[in-house]
Amino acid sequence: MVVALRKIGWTLLTSLICLTCFAHREPDHDAQKGVLDLRNADLFDHPVKLHGEWKFYWMHLLSPDNLTSATPDVAPYPRLWKDLSLHGRKYPTQGYATYSLTVLLPKRRPRIGLEVPDTYCSYKLFVNGAVQSQNGQPDTTRDASTPFWATRTVVLPAGETDTLRVVIQIANFWHAKGGPYKEILLGNKDDLILKKYQDAAYDFTLAGCLFMGGLFFLGLFIFGRHDKTTLYFSLFCLIYSYRMVGTDTYTLHLLFSDLSWFVTIRIEYLSLSLSVALFSLYTRHLYPNDTHPTFMKGMIWFCHLYTAIIILTPPTIFTRFMTTFLVVMFFCIAYAMYVYIRAARHKRSGSLFALLSTAVMLFVFLLLNLHFFGFIPPLRPVIFTGYISFFFLQSLSLSHRFAHTFKQAAFQAQQGLRAKSEFLSTMSHEIRTPLNAVIGMTHLLLRNEPRADQKEDLGVLLFSANNLLSIVNNILDYNKIEEGKIGFEQIPMDLPAIARNIVAGLQNAAGEKGISLLLEVDERLDRKLVGDPTRTSQVINNLVHNAVKFTKEGSVRLIIHVETLTRDAATVLVKVVDTGIGIAREKQSMIFDRFTQADSSTSRSYGGTGLGLAITKRILELQGVVLQLKSEPGKGSEFYFTQTFSFSNEAIGERTVSSNYTFRDQLLKGITILLVEDNPLNVLVAQTMLENCGATVDVATNGLEALDKLDASRHRLVLMDLHMPEMDGYEATILLRKRGETLPIIALTASTPKEVESEAYAAGLTDVIVKPFDPDDLYRVILQHAGPAA
Repeated sequence: MVVALRKIGWTLLTSLICLTCFAHREPDHDAQKGVLDLRNADLFDHPVKLHGEWKFYWMHLLSPDNLTSATPDVAPYPRLWKDLSLHGRKYPTQGYATYSLTVLLPKRRPRIGLEVPDTYCSYKLFVNGAVQSQNGQPDTTRDASTPFWATRTVVLPAGETDTLRVVIQIANFWHAKGGPYKEILLGNKDDLILKKYQDAAYDFTLAGCLFMGGLFFLGLFIFGRHDKTTLYFSLFCLIYSYRMVGTDTYTLHLLFSDLSWFVTIRIEYLSLSLSVALFSLYTRHLYPNDTHPTFMKGMIWFCHLYTAIIILTPPTIFTRFMTTFLVVMFFCIAYAMYVYIRAARHKRSGSLFALLSTAVMLFVFLLLNLHFFGFIPPLRPVIFTGYISFFFLQSLSLSHRFAHTFKQAAFQAQQGLRAKSEFLSTMSHEIRTPLNAVIGMTHLLLRNEPRADQKEDLGVLLFSANNLLSIVNNILDYNKIEEGKIGFEQIPMDLPAIARNIVAGLQNAAGEKGISLLLEVDERLDRKLVGDPTRTSQVINNLVHNAVKFTKEGSVRLIIHVETLTRDAATVLVKVVDTGIGIAREKQSMIFDRFTQADSSTSRSYGGTGLGLAITKRILELQGVVLQLKSEPGKGSEFYFTQTFSFSNEAIGERTVSSNYTFRDQLLKGITILLVEDNPLNVLVAQTMLENCGATVDVATNGLEALDKLDASRHRLVLMDLHMPEMDGYEATILLRKRGETLPIIALTASTPKEVESEAYAAGLTDVIVKPFDPDDLYRVILQHAGPAA
């Protein structure tokens, strides 16, 4: 940090020395007793300042024709009247006077012109008896005079005369300063005109940059986080942009010559006082821990006080305090430099940019003062570059702050997303565990041949439990989709079989409502398609289930139709048509939003979370497929999508029907299974299911106990819970594989397969069964890996 500050200091110091020593200095030609001899000057090369001793007529406004009517003094020009002392006499700031100068021109010269700066506070310039330039109207009384400020460039008439007789009348009744304070330039009219347009280009470019930058940051404040730091910087840019065109050469006044001086001088002074106040507020809010509250508040209140004085008092009063204010402003900038150094030492966000910008601004102010006192020539491009650099670096500091804030917000959002995922995963596990007991025990009771009334009650219980499980799965699925963690398999699938199984599974629900559930499959689908059978089944099941739920009478039809067929692929139209309640056109887009249904009463009447269609739509979108809807209230709805699948080489097999094993089948007789599970309810459910099918079950409550109890000569298979105290299922499986055990180890988990399969298979697990499970699924997996009973 110290090294960086030293580099900055040395860079600025070296630049200042180079500018001071190597800047082009114009040769001085001083007027002597009202005569300026330029006969040896080269007006082709550079302009000449008309300074030196002018004839001075105090309290006289004389035209070129009646200069002899008064006796002149000799006074330096330019010099403010309050700094003028002739023959021991001091002059007031208010009054009027006439200056005259005779200029002897070289014989060889270009077409010449004059650059006439503003004076305090009005003037009229004559050259060889003719008025050539004027700001306002000088006169001998306040009422007859009019102030105005602008820098004007005039082209003098071509003539053979080698002498210019310059007369300027100046009057001031309104400002704390009076008289001339800038030199008049005489030179090549082309050079002066070019300089005029260059100065105007610098001014308007700089003002435009600041104004647009201010609007940009104001927009960030309005539409962003309402950060006061951004607001103060935007207002600072907007207000300070006026000073680029409303001070110094007063470029704006030339465009709008009717502007009232009494308005513009207040705007000029307000633009400075408000800019300092806003920059102080900006610095205070940018680095609050590095500023002294009392000093900053004092500076801001001082600016507010001077602002009030500017608004409430006449120019003769508020202009007197400008020098004091400039001194305070210098200390404010120096203090800002100190604040940014502290911030840089503490490695605050964007502090190095802020420090560099303040160093640049101090450098600019130093150049302006050196030029004012005549040590260096005007360095307009350098000043322009300095201003641009200051605002650019401050913008970088603010942008760095924004970026840092957004990075923190993104990090917090990622943490929140991770916490949400962990919460949902945990809640899924916690909900699935008791659901496993409810669903499992219900299956056991249903297989014990209950009475008809008990069977109906158990059916309602099983339906409700499965509905709750479906809601949990939907929430988890949508969370995965939001996180982009969902993937799609590309394996052979039997689309007609998927459709038949879905229809068969929902026939009971449709029958209970007295509606028909129909399936229409195109016979041209004679080969398996390549796709994700799980997600395809989920999409179609959601659409059909949704149609059945919202249809009170009539029918629901699932249509699988081949749109186009080639040798290698088929474009399939999947359509679900119902005669349900229908959806109004203005509400059709709402139903695809998560947790949203077309009407709040719909959820109360038909149930559901409003996630099914949102998940379906998103799953299809991730595959580049659009879910479409046609619906009219009272007539029904038609959900459909078109998806292209490539053909597999496998032919479509016969319809697979669930076995619906009964306990009398004794499918697992002669098979000894080690059940590793810490939850007593899950042990009860699984052990009862297995023993009722003839299996012998040994129980271990954690991984350590499983290592001791496993006997490969007796146990044909291990059912392993993954989350247990002391030693979990992953570690236990790894240790079993390390000691050479090769028997099948099946994971029992309340997590989804996608969450655990990579870690499970890496640990050496053979397969995964998700809780709560259907007994048929459990039997099928055991028979698949352990083989038939002996």
